Amino acid sequence: MKKILIITPHYPPSNLAAVHRSRLFAQHLPSFGWNPIILTVDEKHYEEELDWNLFQLLPPNQQISKVDAYPISKPRLIGDIGLRAFIQLRRKALDIVKTQNIDFVYIPIPSFYTALIGPYLNKRTGVKFGIDYIDPWVHRFPGSEQIFSRHWMSTQLAKLLEPKALKGVSLITGVAEGYYAGVLERNNQLSKTCLFGAMPYGGEQGDHLGLHNLEIHPYLFKNNKKLQFVYAGAMLPKAYKPLEELFKAISTNAALFENVEFHFIGTGSLSNDETSYTIRPIAIKYNIWDSVVFEYPKRIPYLDVLVHLNAADAVFILGSTEPHYTPSKTYQAVLSNKPIWAILHEQSSASKILTTTKAGVVLKINGLEGLKNISQNINESFNEFLLFKKSYNPEQVDLETFNEFSAKKVTEKLVELLNKII
Repeated sequence: MKKILIITPHYPPSNLAAVHRSRLFAQHLPSFGWNPIILTVDEKHYEEELDWNLFQLLPPNQQISKVDAYPISKPRLIGDIGLRAFIQLRRKALDIVKTQNIDFVYIPIPSFYTALIGPYLNKRTGVKFGIDYIDPWVHRFPGSEQIFSRHWMSTQLAKLLEPKALKGVSLITGVAEGYYAGVLERNNQLSKTCLFGAMPYGGEQGDHLGLHNLEIHPYLFKNNKKLQFVYAGAMLPKAYKPLEELFKAISTNAALFENVEFHFIGTGSLSNDETSYTIRPIAIKYNIWDSVVFEYPKRIPYLDVLVHLNAADAVFILGSTEPHYTPSKTYQAVLSNKPIWAILHEQSSASKILTTTKAGVVLKINGLEGLKNISQNINESFNEFLLFKKSYNPEQVDLETFNEFSAKKVTEKLVELLNKII
């Protein structure tokens, strides 16, 4: 069996969304002839609260190697764990590659700094490596055009470091093609030396089945006679304009939403701060706070999220004005067996997933210019959803089509690329 070293500073019991990318790849790789070895940072150095229920979902006997990290300074100058543990991760990675006959090194980013370990290992040992773009690296954040601002400096640093990390790279993957499209534009020589592959987050039915073995019950809201939606997960910066347009439309069409509740979970600006509201100020602006819209800013454990999805009447998904953004929450939403109402960019792969599998209704937008579609089409779209919900049966969802987006199928696509390289 071939061996792949996955370098990921966060791994269960970390509760960050990105850990599921490595977790699910590692879970299914052995089925395709690849033995994963996880190199991560000891959880005692994580800033977020730990989720030991998630840890229980890991396959037994999975090989996990942990390193220490430098502590966070006061004042907090360096928080990124990939930077705090960079030296330790690089040292241990070199040892593992040399002693365990590693065939390939795979580095999901962020943390972006760990990508620099790839060319180092390649130069020292000849081992081939790849980078998985869970998020774009060179990326224009809101405010990054302001010279010497924090976001401006982050963008400049990304432009400096990314070419160094790509030196000698054999494989570049991403959640969607748009996540790495800019990489090829900036480094067109890679088209001759590197393989590329788009692989979305995959859904994992086993996570939902595992809930039956755990005593977890919903605690953020109680069921009532209203139609209760759950939106679970962080908000992207470019999702706030669609959100505001939605809230404005809800306020304008109050009668349509008088018996509806939207529960936003884990949307705070600080993952561990239950007062770091991001949704509430906008809801207050449109007079729908605590009547139609509710927010629980603090991130809750992954399996707790699944429990609340199961407790809701429906799932709400909000995309971004960027076409490449594919919300990972889409897959868990489908597997929750609840009807879905979504607002997504028309080019988002999530839009295709929901419509082709008959799992939900999508109100499509086309970037910033298409935001007016929300207010213009909200009545038609939401009434379409209400009809959809009335006749919804989980058995109607085309799971055969959805299987193309399962974690195992996504891993198979990764393995096809790995086998071409090795």
